[in-house]
Amino acid sequence: MSEGIAVIGIDHRHCYTMVANLIEAGGHLVGWATEGEPGTLEGWVERYPDAPRRTEAELLADPEVTIVVTAGVPSERPGISCRAMQAGKHVLSDKPGALTQDDLEDIRRTAGATGRIWAVDFSERFEVPGMTRVSRLVAEGAIGEVIDVTLLAPHRLNAPTRPDWFWDHAKGGGILADIGSHQIEQVLHLSGSTEAEILFAEADCLRAPPFQDRGRIAMRTGRTSGTILLHWYTPDGLPTWGDGRLFVTGTDGFIEIRKYVDPEGAEGGNHVILVNNDRSERWQASDEPLPFFAGFLDGVRTGRMPDPEHPFRVMALAIEAQAMADATGAC
Repeated sequence: MSEGIAVIGIDHRHCYTMVANLIEAGGHLVGWATEGEPGTLEGWVERYPDAPRRTEAELLADPEVTIVVTAGVPSERPGISCRAMQAGKHVLSDKPGALTQDDLEDIRRTAGATGRIWAVDFSERFEVPGMTRVSRLVAEGAIGEVIDVTLLAPHRLNAPTRPDWFWDHAKGGGILADIGSHQIEQVLHLSGSTEAEILFAEADCLRAPPFQDRGRIAMRTGRTSGTILLHWYTPDGLPTWGDGRLFVTGTDGFIEIRKYVDPEGAEGGNHVILVNNDRSERWQASDEPLPFFAGFLDGVRTGRMPDPEHPFRVMALAIEAQAMADATGAC
């Protein structure tokens, strides 16, 4: 049975791919609602011209809707998520799913009381085919025990296209809670751990306070260390928004992925490199599947996700890192 999807909040462009991937996995779009006329509106209507614009109340009351997707203003996502679950819907939120520990606890209580699923699309893993290959290599033991995960996560600022909320720390969350949540998620996933500690976190406002445009996180989970470097300084000469790179070091080898581009190298993205004691190989892994979305729909149908606590763990750590950085008063 095809699951009905409603979108409440299209303020971030991630709404485009979140819905596209859910439709590809077997859902169908029932309708959408958003406040005002966000800059994403034209692109949204171009991609989904047949989906009606309705009110949030209408969508939450519609029995055809089983899933609510939200890519609204980050500070508004917890409220949307809770209202959707209280209306009996499962939720897939864009990252960050919450900006404060109190909001995260509200979501947890609502999910527990309603029995609904709350998930977060950490797209820098879930929407990158090459990460499916990386995950499989790690699971197969291709590099032995994972002892270090290092992530470089540059982003292009595109300042003229950014909405007002993007520059507002209270609404956007800061660089660590926002894009840092992607990287924290990958450290937890690749280490296979459910517990982690933030050892160090900082954020700088190099251009103009209070907007944070550079950040660092050091974390440890079990025997695995994680190092995360973030910034909004991708130069205009790069043909995509950021040269995202991930390095996984194991006791018997290492893996690198250049997710989105290989400057002056091989075409396209999803370039995976493996070196271990037996071989050195390179793949262009764009043909790998994106299993998260089918898994989420399966969870909606069965009422069970393999690890429902995972998004809560990730966001709790990201919020902790952000608070640690904010406490230094650097911005």
